[in-house]
Amino acid sequence: METLFTTPLWWHWMAFGLILVAAEIVVPSFVIIWFGLAAIVVAVLEWVFSIHFATQLFWWIVLSVLFLYIWLKKYKPKKKTTKGESHEDMGTEGIVTEAVEPFGRGRARFEAPVLGSSEWVVTADEKIEVGEKVICTEAMGNMLKVKRRRR
Repeated sequence: METLFTTPLWWHWMAFGLILVAAEIVVPSFVIIWFGLAAIVVAVLEWVFSIHFATQLFWWIVLSVLFLYIWLKKYKPKKKTTKGESHEDMGTEGIVTEAVEPFGRGRARFEAPVLGSSEWVVTADEKIEVGEKVICTEAMGNMLKVKRRRR
């Protein structure tokens, strides 16, 4: 029993790795699996080269971090939707219902809801009269920045 705690054998690493891989089924975070796969690789290294425990531990840590890094940076699925994000509805057209002075405030109604509302307090860099068509360019807190739609 003492050798288990001082010099783990290759099959100890294999069992540890398989337990971690199986734990991924219970805790579906897709993180634990990389620690398990690193342990399995260390088991193979121990079986082939019979390396010291400190070296085994070193390789397990390095491989775990490397596998996790590769997963997070290269292969993790990217976000496929922008629903609810502030840039989601930029470019939506609307009509000014209350005139906008340069860098002042006005109101506009949009064809399709922008960030969940079809009527907004708006601001612009130029004067825009009532009835002119505008395009939403930016969300600025509780108001939208618009610009005159060019024909």
